[in-house]
Amino acid sequence: MGFQLNKLVIFGVGLIGGSFALALRESGAVKEIVGVGRTAGNLAEALRLGVIDRAAVDAASAVQDADLVMLAVPVGQMAAVMALISPHLSAQTVVTDAGSTKCDVVALAQQHLQGHLARFVPAHPIAGAEKSGAAAASAGLYRGRNVVITPMSEINPSAVRTVRALWEACGATVREMTPQAHDKVFAAVSHLPHLLAFALVEDIASRTNSEELFSYAAGGFRDFTRIAGSSPEMWRDICLANRAALLKELEVYQAQLDRLHAMLEQGDGAGLEQVFSHASTVRNKWIAKQ
Repeated sequence: MGFQLNKLVIFGVGLIGGSFALALRESGAVKEIVGVGRTAGNLAEALRLGVIDRAAVDAASAVQDADLVMLAVPVGQMAAVMALISPHLSAQTVVTDAGSTKCDVVALAQQHLQGHLARFVPAHPIAGAEKSGAAAASAGLYRGRNVVITPMSEINPSAVRTVRALWEACGATVREMTPQAHDKVFAAVSHLPHLLAFALVEDIASRTNSEELFSYAAGGFRDFTRIAGSSPEMWRDICLANRAALLKELEVYQAQLDRLHAMLEQGDGAGLEQVFSHASTVRNKWIAKQ
C-alpha cells in the first residue's frame, strides 16, 4: 500500500479486530497497534500472541494521535465507546467500525461523533467464525473476502480511501452500498441463518430426550448449526439492531415453511422434489463461484 499507519487503536481485540491487526502487521501497513477492551485476560493474550503492541487502560488517552481507530466491539457497546472517544480524537484520525449492521451504527455516529462524521467510515467485513477472542485471530481471515463500506454523504474522500486501502492490504475486496441496502441484504443472507441455527439447537436442547437426540446428531446437524456456536452477545445485538429487516425476512421464510408444510400434509412428493432440486442447483452454482 502507498502509506503506513503510525498508530492503530482497536477497541475489541477479538476475532474481527485481532485479525485486522494481524493482517495489517503482516502487510507492513502499521507501526504500532494499541488494544483496548473490557477483559484484561483477553488483552494479555493479545499481547502474548503479538496481536497488539500494548494494551491501554485509559481509552481517552489511547486514541490521542491515532491515525485510525477501529471499533470492533459488539453493536450494543458502540454508543458508549463513541461517546467516550469523541472529545479526544484528533482532526486527522479516521474512525471505522466492523459491525454487522449499519443503519444503527450510522445513527449512533451522528449522535456521538458529531464533530468527526467526515472521518467516520462505517464498514462490515464479511468474514468470521464461531470462535471468539484474541486467540481466534488470524492474519488470513480476510483474504479473498468481501468488506462492505457504507460511507455517509458528509464523508471526507480521503478517509474512505484510507479505510479502503487498509482492507485491501488485508487481502479483502471492498464494495460500497448504502446502510439501508446493506441491512436488507444481510438480514436475508446472514442474520436470518444465524437466528435459525440458534433456534434449531434451542429446540432440540429444550426437549426431554435432548441427550438422546444429540447423541444421534451427525454431519448434517453439525453443518447446519455451526454458526450457533457464535457469540450470543454479539448476535443478540445484531438481531435487535436490525430487527425490522429481520422480521420481514422471518415472515418470508415462514411462508416458505408453510409451503413445505402443505406439501408434506398432501404427500406432494413432486412438489418437494421440485423445491429441493431448485435449491440444490442454485446452491451448487453459488458454491462454484466462491
